[in-house]
Amino acid sequence: MRERAQQQGRTLEYGIRLHIIVRETEEEAWAAADRLIAHLDDDTIAQAQKIFSRMDSAGQARMSALHQGARNNLRIAPNLWAGVGLVRGGAGTALVGSPEQVAERLREYQALGISNFIFSGYPHLEEVHRFAELVMPLLRANPLQATTTNSHSPTIRSVNTGPFGESVGGAERLAKQEHQKDYVSAS
Repeated sequence: MRERAQQQGRTLEYGIRLHIIVRETEEEAWAAADRLIAHLDDDTIAQAQKIFSRMDSAGQARMSALHQGARNNLRIAPNLWAGVGLVRGGAGTALVGSPEQVAERLREYQALGISNFIFSGYPHLEEVHRFAELVMPLLRANPLQATTTNSHSPTIRSVNTGPFGESVGGAERLAKQEHQKDYVSAS
């Protein structure tokens, strides 16, 4: 494929879509993963799997084959968990582990030629905070590097340039608060 792309003057890049479940320790992360599906009953899983089996998607078929609709087949590789895919179509795998483990798995994917990463988690906001606070410092300290097969170096982009609350609240809210302080002190 790379050769065909080069003939057309193009460069291929590859990406991956994963959920992230990161905690201070691996044990805490796996416990959080287990809690995500703890209240799912077997009927709910079976109904979801029945719907997924009717989809005309090779990706969904591969996803379902990872766990075969069973709770006992969810750890499919080091720190890779297929539990989300029991009841969610599409992206159904998650990296689960300590900050160091998650960063290491991301470096492994990057070494395979992955240069674009799309992450999510449940609940979304809380997981993105954990990723920003626990994993991003490790990635900044030891950045992902470009591979020999892909000259595009992954870029870590973040709006979290100040204290965490500032990035969540946004500069506009901070400016408004400062303006309100000035107004109150002038009164």
